[in-house]
Amino acid sequence: MLLRGLSSRLSQVRANGTPSVARPSPALHRRNPSSALLGSFSALAPLRGSLLAGRPQMPGLLRAAATEAAPAPTEETFTYQAEVDRLMDIIVNSLYSNREVFLRELVSNASDALDKARFLSVTDPSVMAGREELEIRISADKDKGTLTIEDSGIGMSREQLLSNLGTIARSGTRKFMEAMAAKGDSNLIGQFGVGFYSAFLVADRVRVQSKNPEDPKQWLWEAAAGSHQYTIKEDTVSDLVRGTRITLFLKEDAAELADPVRITRLIKQYSQFIAFPIKVYSPKKEPRKVVDTEATKRKQEAADKKAAEKSEPSNPVDPVLKTEYDEVWDWRLENENKPIWTRSPKDVSETAYNDFFKATFGEFLDPLAHVHFNVEGTIEFSAILYLPGMAPFEQQNMMQRSKSIKLYVKRVFISDEFDEDLMPRYLSFVKGVVDSSDLPLNVSREILQESRIVRVIRKQLVRRSIEMMEELASKETGEDYKTFWEAFGRNIKYGVVEDTENREKLSKLLRFSSSKSEDNLTSLDEYVSRMKPTQKSIYYMAADSVQAARAAPFVEAMVAKGIEVLYLTEPIDEACVTNLAKYGDKDVQYDLVDVSKEGVTLDEEGDEEKAAAEAAAKELQPVVEFLKKSLGERVEKVTVSNRLLDSPCALVTSKFGWSANMERIMRSQAMGDVRAMEYMRGRKIMEINPKHDIITGIKTLLQEKDEDRARDLAELLYETSLITSGFQVDSPKDYASKVFTLMKIALGYDILSEAEEQQAQATAATPTVTSSAASGGGATSAPPRPAATPVDAEVVSEDDPWKKA
Repeated sequence: MLLRGLSSRLSQVRANGTPSVARPSPALHRRNPSSALLGSFSALAPLRGSLLAGRPQMPGLLRAAATEAAPAPTEETFTYQAEVDRLMDIIVNSLYSNREVFLRELVSNASDALDKARFLSVTDPSVMAGREELEIRISADKDKGTLTIEDSGIGMSREQLLSNLGTIARSGTRKFMEAMAAKGDSNLIGQFGVGFYSAFLVADRVRVQSKNPEDPKQWLWEAAAGSHQYTIKEDTVSDLVRGTRITLFLKEDAAELADPVRITRLIKQYSQFIAFPIKVYSPKKEPRKVVDTEATKRKQEAADKKAAEKSEPSNPVDPVLKTEYDEVWDWRLENENKPIWTRSPKDVSETAYNDFFKATFGEFLDPLAHVHFNVEGTIEFSAILYLPGMAPFEQQNMMQRSKSIKLYVKRVFISDEFDEDLMPRYLSFVKGVVDSSDLPLNVSREILQESRIVRVIRKQLVRRSIEMMEELASKETGEDYKTFWEAFGRNIKYGVVEDTENREKLSKLLRFSSSKSEDNLTSLDEYVSRMKPTQKSIYYMAADSVQAARAAPFVEAMVAKGIEVLYLTEPIDEACVTNLAKYGDKDVQYDLVDVSKEGVTLDEEGDEEKAAAEAAAKELQPVVEFLKKSLGERVEKVTVSNRLLDSPCALVTSKFGWSANMERIMRSQAMGDVRAMEYMRGRKIMEINPKHDIITGIKTLLQEKDEDRARDLAELLYETSLITSGFQVDSPKDYASKVFTLMKIALGYDILSEAEEQQAQATAATPTVTSSAASGGGATSAPPRPAATPVDAEVVSEDDPWKKA
């Protein structure tokens, strides 16, 4: 009976595990035998010799009965809590959109362990005893389907393994779950230190071997994906002097990660700027010289033949060598590039900056300028920004992600898809790296949008970028800025439209052609320096090209009087200066005035000129009224102008509507809104030149009461001014017909005689009323029958039935 009870209790021991130890955390549960059972084993100790004599000894039972206090177990099994199971499921199934980040997470953890070892070695050099190197080694085994990441960092004891890898609750599980529930996403994982569990994205099973310098034993932690338990035991291998080795048993669909080439690519993408060496066990080709037997044989035969021809003895030739390559596996350093942004700018050469730019962004031209700065204070980050030497080929697509700003957190690459969060869209051409220690490793777009840190970083990046461009523009030669403007000038103009906060700074970077500088672009400051003393506005003319702007009737008198006019030749130019509205310093502000709009007056007009203009307007009042009556609703009003020199008239638009250039641009938009076009289209105002012969001729015709000819001239004058003012003619065919008529008159044709002949022909072609129809008493004549169309003759036989009919 006693033996049966002992056997039963032994079964319980085997089922429940070894004797218990103090539980490390309330969040973990472990299978342990009860204290009553241990008491029973102690009571059976005196009977060990008699009851078990002659029977095979059971090591586990003998150890359990040997002492009242049980020794440390060889293996312990722990069970996760329910909410931790849920968290693990989130990590594996929905936390990371890109599972390749597992390597970034594990390498970052290894780097932290190495940092800690280096820090502790300052006060305790014995930490480094036995292994001086601080490095990370990664190896893969395709046959076994494993990936191993080993570091020589500080390592972990048994208690640290429980705390760091087992007890997720201690790093904030409940807070994590609450935050995730509140935000509706799982982008907070980096704040709770569970990046290690990203290993289960690619591994069915994970084994961790770790050795801490203060612990004489090496420990082994192991868990399987989807399991509710993990185990910790003393490692029997004990080959680590210090550090941690993580072995991933890869899933079938992640077998490609056992390829050293793939691992190398991921390291260069995410971890190339880690401060410690990262070595990958990979193959390389080693050349060696061997004898080419066939080539040597042919050479010997040729030598023998030549010797025989000369009747000389044949001598052995030197062997022909060839190069063969052996595949040699060795540890290769994969993070040779150093993060130059962590160094002081005065310690980095210009060549180093240029080489870093080319290597990091795949460019082949040196940058036009760069700026390297460190921000310290409540928020700390480092950055290097570059102005590229040429525009990218895909620059036309402003909505496409440029991937120009690479975001790092503690020298670990996070992403290059946060451009719009770190830089405004108009500065998408600026390339650079940003390294912050205040952001979590798993930075997401939601975190960036809500983070105060990101707003500070963005503001600094924009300010430094503008300062970099200002410094480039201030250089004496100006060739580099000219190159920059040709490539990225449109972006700066777009920034004036979009960035109201920095609009004043950006306006100083603008460059345009002008009536005094058609070949070389001019800045607004240069324009202001050339203004006349009485000039109070900056004038501009928007057109398709410099030639079109120069030929516009609106600028004739201004250019003749020496008033400079800016020529805006790109589609975004007019929107840019319209949003700018004013330019100058705090003391003096100049309005930007469109010369194609109404109300433009020359600032230097004197009293005599104003009096002459009023007299001319009074004298031409009958012409003004006649033109308005003839053109009707096509023009809002007709006025006498003082800014026309060679043209008889021009069509200007109202102040608050689109100009002719803007109307043409908006009309060409594929997704343009017809209703908006009708609302924003400016009303046309005809300005006439009182000194032009055509206007004088219309005045003479009106005095002679020949309103028909005056009306014809008014129509042709209006349609011609549509073209010269930048508008589209409503009916090109009718306008062309009028021009052809004028051409015939110029050639000497009698237009009136031709018109009478055409009228007579039309009358003769009209059918007359027949006598029978006339006698019908009011009956209308039948419509004319169509003329018969001749057809080919057809031979009809005598017996054709149709002929008889």
